[in-house]
Amino acid sequence: MKRYWFIALMFLSISQFCIAATPEQEINHLIDFVAKSDAVFIRNDTEHSSQDAAEHLAMKYRKATRYANTADKFIENLASKSSWSGKPYKVRLSNGSLLNAKDWLSNELEEYRRNQYIHN
Repeated sequence: MKRYWFIALMFLSISQFCIAATPEQEINHLIDFVAKSDAVFIRNDTEHSSQDAAEHLAMKYRKATRYANTADKFIENLASKSSWSGKPYKVRLSNGSLLNAKDWLSNELEEYRRNQYIHN
């Protein structure tokens, strides 16, 4: 009987890995999150709409996928600072608070992963 419990636990553990989101799914979620946000994005001291920011991040991802093999690397290497000036991206939320895009996106990724784990 113990053997069957062990096999059942192994199967459940393996199935959790199979259900987890892929890096591409996580990155697409982040880009979609940006697009649907009501935030103002500040890139190189210029304000951009959330839709423009999402399009910019999608373009950077298409052109530099090799620097974003995980969602964490996507945030670190592409979505948090200008590759041209090195200046960090900022986000102004609808309540007026100003955040670093890196922190904002990292928090969303953590929440997304937590929800994936709960729902799977």
